[in-house]
Amino acid sequence: MRILVVGAGAVGGYFGGRLQQAGRDVTFLVRRHRAETIREGGLQVVSPHGNFTVYPKAITATEIALTYDVILLSVKSFAVLSAIDDFAAAIGPQTVIVPVLNGMRHMDLLMERFGKHAVLGGVCVVATEMDPHSRIIQLADFQSLRYGELDGQKTERLEAVDQAFRGAGFDAAISTQILQDMWQKWVQLASLGAITCLLRGNIGEIVAVPGGADLPLSAVRECGAVAAACGYPPSAKFLEEKAAEFSAAGSSLTSSMYRDLVRNAPVEVDSILGDLLARGHKLGISTPILQAAFVNLSIYQRARKY
Repeated sequence: MRILVVGAGAVGGYFGGRLQQAGRDVTFLVRRHRAETIREGGLQVVSPHGNFTVYPKAITATEIALTYDVILLSVKSFAVLSAIDDFAAAIGPQTVIVPVLNGMRHMDLLMERFGKHAVLGGVCVVATEMDPHSRIIQLADFQSLRYGELDGQKTERLEAVDQAFRGAGFDAAISTQILQDMWQKWVQLASLGAITCLLRGNIGEIVAVPGGADLPLSAVRECGAVAAACGYPPSAKFLEEKAAEFSAAGSSLTSSMYRDLVRNAPVEVDSILGDLLARGHKLGISTPILQAAFVNLSIYQRARKY
C-alpha cells in the first residue's frame, strides 16, 4: 500500500519512520524546509527501542503526483485545515484517511471535505518531541496505534490497513470501538492538559501540595461527564486507571500541551479544551476547572501573536 504521512513532526515522524524502517512504501508530505532537512540528513529517531535514521521520500503539496491508499494524518489540530488543502490532491476514490489528532473536531472537518466513507477513526499513544536538531525523541517506551471503522465493523479495507501497519516496530491493532477509544483519549488529554497547564506543574508536584491531589481527579470527573453526556461515557476501568495515575506521589507525568507551554510553543487549546468545553456547555454540564484552564491558555495563546 502507498502510505502518505502528513506531517513529519514528533508523532507522524515517529510512526512514519517506523513504517519506513519496516520497508513500507512511505512518503512524507511536509513543508519545504522539513523536506530539505529529511533529504539531507534523513529522519532521525532517538528511542528506548533503538535509535535509527531513515531516508524516506519527502514531498511538498505542489509535488503530489499520484493518489495514495492510506493517508496517516498527524499534524497539530491548529494546522488541520491547511493540511486538508495540502493533501486533497492525494485522495483517490479508495483512499482511506487515518487521523491521529487530538479531540474530535478534525473528524467533522475531514468528513465535511471528503465524506464519511473516506475516514477511519484513529488513536495513537506515544510520548515524543522534536529536539533543536530536528530529531524525534521518544520519551517513554509505549508506542501504540489503534484504528477502526466508525461503525465498528471489520471491513476488507480496514484489514488491509492493519496489514500495512502491523509488524512495523510499534503496537498496532484494529479497534471495534474506535469512537469510544477516541473519546477516552480526549478525556485523558483534556483533564491532564487542563490541570498541568493551569497549575504549571507535573502530577507529582501538584499532589505534593496540600489539597492538590483533589484537583486532577476533579478535572477527570468534569471531562468524563461531558463525554458521558455526548454518548461516550468513560469505562469504570479507564476512570480507575486515571485516578491512580493522576494521584501518584512523585509522578513526573505531564501532558504534551504542558510541554508545549513550557517551550513557549503554540498549544492545542481550542481542540483539546475549547471544543470539549463548548460541547459540555451546550448540554448543561458544569466544568469550572476546564473553563479556567481554557481561559488561561487562551490568554497565553493570544499573547504569543503579539
